Amino acid sequence: MTTLLALDTATEACSVALLHNGQVLSHYEVIPRMHAQRLLPMIKRLLADAGVPLSALDAIAFGSGPGAFTGVRIAIGVVQGLAFALERPVLPVSNLAVLAQRSLREHGAQQVAAAIDARMDEIYWGCYRAEQGEMRLAGVEAVLPPERASLPDDSSGDWFAAGTGWGTFAARIPV
Repeated sequence: MTTLLALDTATEACSVALLHNGQVLSHYEVIPRMHAQRLLPMIKRLLADAGVPLSALDAIAFGSGPGAFTGVRIAIGVVQGLAFALERPVLPVSNLAVLAQRSLREHGAQQVAAAIDARMDEIYWGCYRAEQGEMRLAGVEAVLPPERASLPDDSSGDWFAAGTGWGTFAARIPV
């Protein structure tokens, strides 16, 4: 079985998760501007709680954004250091893709319009479609004003709205 460490610091939340023997254990805290101080202790606590040594990791995944630039850099730095020391592969994962995959898993959504509030009156935007149980990007991920968001040209059917961008800008997103 694969043992995978995953972490995300792209938003105000800081999260770490461990997949080990088919089970997922995670820690999550909303800690604006504290990611650099809390991430390594969170990883250490997670591994201790699971009884898994760092050397048992097969790979390390991280939320590669879009999101806060400094937060993404923190994740990249920690992952790069761990992966280099352990000689393990790194798996970058789009935060928009994670939203889409969660929408499929939790709501059965087959088409997802993911939007994250990018601040400064913009959103991070991506559209995804389910293919064989996994969400696939339908187009490109982008940062843009909410009014410029659009569904793929070949879209039909219902689209599921996911992410913080919908809470902030729903009235301005023209889809």
